[in-house]
Amino acid sequence: MLKLEKRPQPSRLWTWVTPILAVVITMLAGGALFAALGQDPVEAISTIFWQPLFGEFAFYYRPQLLIKGAPLVLIAIGLSLGFRAGIWNIGAEGQYIVGALAGAGVGLAFYPTESWVIFPLMVLAGAIGGWVWGTIPALLKLKFGTNEILVSLMLVYVAEQLLAAMALGLMKNPEGRGFPGSRNFRQYESAHNAELITGTGMHWGVVAAMIAVILAYVLLSRHILGYHIRLAGQAPKAARFAGVRSARLILFCLGTSGALAGLAGMFEVSGPAGQVSIDFNVGYGFTAIIVAFLGRLHPLGILLAGTLLALTYIGGELAQSNMGLPAAAIQLFQGMLLFFLLAVDVLTNFRVRLSRPEVA
Repeated sequence: MLKLEKRPQPSRLWTWVTPILAVVITMLAGGALFAALGQDPVEAISTIFWQPLFGEFAFYYRPQLLIKGAPLVLIAIGLSLGFRAGIWNIGAEGQYIVGALAGAGVGLAFYPTESWVIFPLMVLAGAIGGWVWGTIPALLKLKFGTNEILVSLMLVYVAEQLLAAMALGLMKNPEGRGFPGSRNFRQYESAHNAELITGTGMHWGVVAAMIAVILAYVLLSRHILGYHIRLAGQAPKAARFAGVRSARLILFCLGTSGALAGLAGMFEVSGPAGQVSIDFNVGYGFTAIIVAFLGRLHPLGILLAGTLLALTYIGGELAQSNMGLPAAAIQLFQGMLLFFLLAVDVLTNFRVRLSRPEVA
């Protein structure tokens, strides 16, 4: 019979092998899912992972990797800091929305003024908006001992209602003939997050994501704060004896993850999305949780994982349009990735042993 035996310490090999194994298992299980839906599983997997990179219209879809991947990486970097410290922010989707509303609000307040200073102010407002929304569960945890998981998650629904109220009310385009949604930022040059190099998908959100990866790597590997974050997650009692101030760590991790999620929302609403709308949020805040864990909470791993999940977004849209696969099947396929990652991750801390049953 098979038996799990705890390892003396986590296996470094399996730490990095399990994400690859999870992707392979997800492909197999996803293929079975698509076959059950009456589709060719090989064609479906090929459409999701191969066509956007090497297909006939790859020249169009490749830049989308940067556009889709940037918010995922930016949000996941912030989440990973908290997850490493044992602080669980599940409400990045709400922080993403509030950051977008704060940034868009600044841009719309200046309309139709044209000035180079407007976009930097929007960036600042987006970061502050996300930071405020991320700090709420931190303060409630410190003051009343509430669970940051529940509070941050519940705030997502509050943010969604706020988004609907803004799209239908205060931020509604007065020239929009009654349709919900704000003015289009693509028509407002000073507030538009345009491509820096035409046709590449590179915009300021991509630049911010790259900077976040570099700073997070330096923080975790070279700075005392990064050491405190890792120590708090791996050995909470040792962290207390070492003088790590848990209150400051909670405020920093939740505030920083909120600020990065808010930035992602601001760059998205002023660029690819183009306007505040009821359906502005597309689940980046939740998908970024998968990205963070698939990347092993390591900045470089998150960069690769964000690219992979962006590929499933683009390929999933292709599969829906070309093969008629339902959107729910693509979302389930993405969810499988986290499920199988958590399942095979047990091999990092346990080894499988074959033992003989004891004879009475």
